[in-house]
Amino acid sequence: MQLIPGVPAKAANPLVKLFYWYSKRRYGAVLDPLAVMAHHPRLLTAAGMAEAGVEKAATALPASVRELAVYRVATRLGCSWCVDFGTMLQRNEGLDVDRLKEIDDYATSDKFTEVERLAIAYADAMTAEPMEVTEEQVAELDRRLGHRGVVELTYMISVENQRTRFNHALGLTAQGFTSGEACRVP
Repeated sequence: MQLIPGVPAKAANPLVKLFYWYSKRRYGAVLDPLAVMAHHPRLLTAAGMAEAGVEKAATALPASVRELAVYRVATRLGCSWCVDFGTMLQRNEGLDVDRLKEIDDYATSDKFTEVERLAIAYADAMTAEPMEVTEEQVAELDRRLGHRGVVELTYMISVENQRTRFNHALGLTAQGFTSGEACRVP
């Protein structure tokens, strides 16, 4: 159950209305986290600028590696909104969303490459409490992805931890971007 209602479009200020317009144009709907964050327009602006910057900058990794790591955080933390949205993003990237049903078995599933498995394991280690990242993990990722790739992967996992915890804490649930294409999180 959503704990803070979103700001209705008719009650939004002009800046928030601009965010709503962009969201509808890009995703077909106003994103629920955006509507909730609209209660704090300055924070919404800062978050929007950060998200736009990350989207432009995060290009060192193959989309499949980046998106699988981000998706794994959502499943580990139990954010159905993030799972729903993440599945849509992967589908829009032309990635195989059917394999997301096997994310819990990534270590043995033939649906994932070795690098994808390493990235998912790293997402698990970073999301664990306390964190379980090892020097060996970072060294192996660095060997395969380089410094730039490891920094990007680490950043994307960190950002998704923030997004997921925000959405989950405020009770945001799946918005309906997908229809059973991936595993469901309660």
